[in-house]
Amino acid sequence: MEELVVVLILLAAVVLSGALARATRIALPLVQIMMGAAIALSPIETVVLDPELFFVLFLPPLLFLDGWRIPKGDLFRDRAVIVELALGLVVLTVAGLGMLIHWMIPAMPLPVAFALAAIVSPTDPIAVSAVAARAPIPRRMMHILEGESLLNDASGLVCMRFAVAAMLTGAFSLVDAVQTFAWLAVGGVAIGVATAFVITRLKTWASARLGEDSGSQIIVSLLIPFAAYLSAEHFHCSGILAAVAAGITMSFAETGAAMAVTRVRRTAVWDTVQFAANGAIFVLLGEQMPNIVAGAAQTVRLTGHAEPWWLAVYVLAIVAALAALRFAWVWTSLRLTWFRAGLRGEPRRNGSRRLLLAMSLAGVRGAITLAGILTLPLTLNDGTPFPARDLAIFLAAGVIVVTLLIATFALPPILRGLELPPHPSVQAREDAIRVAAAEAAIQAIEAEQHRLAEGRPDADLYAEAAGRVMELYRLRIDRRGLDPESRVQRRRIEEVERRLRVAGLGGERARLFEAGRSGELPEDSVRRLVREIDLLEARYSAGSAHQ
Repeated sequence: MEELVVVLILLAAVVLSGALARATRIALPLVQIMMGAAIALSPIETVVLDPELFFVLFLPPLLFLDGWRIPKGDLFRDRAVIVELALGLVVLTVAGLGMLIHWMIPAMPLPVAFALAAIVSPTDPIAVSAVAARAPIPRRMMHILEGESLLNDASGLVCMRFAVAAMLTGAFSLVDAVQTFAWLAVGGVAIGVATAFVITRLKTWASARLGEDSGSQIIVSLLIPFAAYLSAEHFHCSGILAAVAAGITMSFAETGAAMAVTRVRRTAVWDTVQFAANGAIFVLLGEQMPNIVAGAAQTVRLTGHAEPWWLAVYVLAIVAALAALRFAWVWTSLRLTWFRAGLRGEPRRNGSRRLLLAMSLAGVRGAITLAGILTLPLTLNDGTPFPARDLAIFLAAGVIVVTLLIATFALPPILRGLELPPHPSVQAREDAIRVAAAEAAIQAIEAEQHRLAEGRPDADLYAEAAGRVMELYRLRIDRRGLDPESRVQRRRIEEVERRLRVAGLGGERARLFEAGRSGELPEDSVRRLVREIDLLEARYSAGSAHQ
């Protein structure tokens, strides 16, 4: 019963944090961390965070969803930059930051310093997504950050694993490290792709022969990330990469044969899971903070100082070093990209210093850093306490909080008013596909009209109905001949129309609720009609979000 109460308290905190974030204009992750800390300091029963259970419960579905929804064209277009950040920057960070930490805190052995540097090197996709909701991060930059954070977890965790092994055994083999990393990465990706592909194909086959049940389809989609993660971990591969690969595969494995109602309900369920799991992660992080800070007075003695404020100095120095290394790597990577573009004869593009600075400060750390650092062993092989374990945990937790604060308060001013190049090619392709889709819709309507009206005396009725339906698609096709200025004017008119439609739908819905309360209309009819209105309003709202 106590576990159930704790879960309910966590969910209540997640719900309340959303209202507080909107009221205070503070980033949602920070509000959730503060609420978690308040729960930990209150008489309410708290949880002892098990890192392994934490990984299994929260990370697979969230990483799977990020992989599923990330734009694949942008991911593959910027694959070189993403791989450079996910591999090269992690290795540079482990080497450079590890040496810096050992130099600042000689009492922390070099392998432990490398382990700490490794676990703070990966950016966190969950934290990046949460901060992006408040910071005006450009679309392409956001996709690069998401792609990097989806892939760099494996490299950071592998580097940490070998640093810990070196501390426990006193030995390190570069060949073994490379082989293990290759097995973790390749095996994890392969298992994730195979799991999503096989389950999706089986699900499609069963639906075609037995009929489709929306509830079953949604539950299967929720189970896929756990199946991929646990299968990869069983074969000692990267479960994180397996969950990401499974999510990316879902975009290609799905044939689009699922019913529309299934997709609508599945989207709603996954949005709810994402909101609850994201919030629970940061609330749990806040719950751990008082215990971590409580050990600061004892931990500071390891650094050779007596004042606890030295720990804040170390945290700020680590965050500054992370940003400096990231800035240097991004700047170098950009220069190499320009050089390669010049060899191919492409025109040189100028970079923005503010974008470089934003890329350096947008490396937010989060749940993976916390869960990873808590997996440090308690003792060495000879039974003696693991050196500087509490200090490493405190510094990692401090890095999480400070990077969240920087991304929340420093990124918006840096990016405010930043003029970004438009994406005319993307818009042109989208317009062309919309026209092609409208032409296909007209052909389908004409074919269905002829089939329905064949041999019937009221064939004119079907022709009139088809004409009305096709008129919307003909208007969409007619826009193809508009010049760019007319297209801009047309989009402004569409935005006004959208707002008027939403207002009209609101009036409809209010009248339906009134009819239900007064008994003019049965409740089941009210629910059905309100759902139709809600779906229309959601459609218009989604269209506005993409403009």
